Amino acid sequence: METPSGGRAGVRADFPIFMRRFDGRELIYLDSGATSQKPQVVIDAQAEHLRSHNANVHRGVYALAQEADAAYDEARGKVAAFVGAAPETTIFTKNATEAINLVAYSWGRANVGAGDAVLITQMEHHANIVPWQVLCRERGATLRYLEVDERGELSLEALDAELARGDVRLVAFAHVSNVLGTINPVAEMTRRIRAAGAVSLVDGAQAVPQMPVDLDSLGADFYAWTGHKALGPTGVGVLHGRRELLEAMEPFLTGGDMIASVDFQTSTWNELPYKFEAGTPPIAEAVGLGAAVDYLSALGMQNVREHERRLTAYMLERLSDVPGLRVVGPPEAEHRGALASFTLEGIHPHDVAELADRGGVCIRAGHHCAQPLMRCLGVSATARASVGVYNETSDVDALVQALRAGREVFGL
Repeated sequence: METPSGGRAGVRADFPIFMRRFDGRELIYLDSGATSQKPQVVIDAQAEHLRSHNANVHRGVYALAQEADAAYDEARGKVAAFVGAAPETTIFTKNATEAINLVAYSWGRANVGAGDAVLITQMEHHANIVPWQVLCRERGATLRYLEVDERGELSLEALDAELARGDVRLVAFAHVSNVLGTINPVAEMTRRIRAAGAVSLVDGAQAVPQMPVDLDSLGADFYAWTGHKALGPTGVGVLHGRRELLEAMEPFLTGGDMIASVDFQTSTWNELPYKFEAGTPPIAEAVGLGAAVDYLSALGMQNVREHERRLTAYMLERLSDVPGLRVVGPPEAEHRGALASFTLEGIHPHDVAELADRGGVCIRAGHHCAQPLMRCLGVSATARASVGVYNETSDVDALVQALRAGREVFGL
């Protein structure tokens, strides 16, 4: 995979963290599903903004403040264009979790009541479970789940059956599962959801960093993602929403900048997207995210997807050679995102991650903020390896070598 700047090691050379050594070993990072590493251009963009253009936005008429305004607005435009959205309906949040909570509070509390249902799936991250639990408890509504089958996939027939009950107000689901890797058929699901008179929310945190996303063709009413998984900084996420829904919603947070006017007893709200961006927004972080999507766009998201699909296929093949190892989720790389969650017979997933670290390989272990799914899988935790644009087949080889060595440590 070619990099915008070239270099002896391809894309990896653009990421300064890979210059680090641990006990003399190169960093082998297979945890991009938790957070991605950052290319130098993102680090530079954020630092340059703070060094040369730092001022609050939407506050001042002096030249420095106008530069900050322009940088923040430009970043929003880049982020919106990256997924085919309009800047006016592209809201900066703290992360995808806050974006989902925004919808649960602002849309949910006005539109979900007693006798209604919210439908989610068994594969959801806690960020797409807990807000709906709280909403349903407060409003007297019912929370129901679409089941995950033995392949780690959802049934469209089961979705139709739930929608036919006539009480579903909103369906929230992941574009790509952070445990199973399952790529859900978003466009087909949102079409059926809208036809049934319900609203859709898609958690795109695992999708936007690794595949082309066009919101117009996907048809989601709300779509949330986060910057730090997409080569950008922490502290900035994104919510895209259907204009008429956003315009009808009350603000989630209130205070400065989200107002049009304030009197002693009443206030009126600013226009989109500022109505949902109370207080000082993540200005430098948005600038960094703008640089990140520029970098990904230069790579080409179809190229990113193909690179990570090939790596995932290679990882599934190599992991299948490790005795006692079981991968969860769809068996084909074409049906999954760039990760593999697995268990290793006789070794707890946390020990698996520790043994991998001894081999210089960073992987994740635990319930991955998906405890209900773990119960469905009949396990308490899994280990998870997830790849990014900077990974190579040699990283997968190092993981497999570490797992084999770990089995020997445990006498397996």
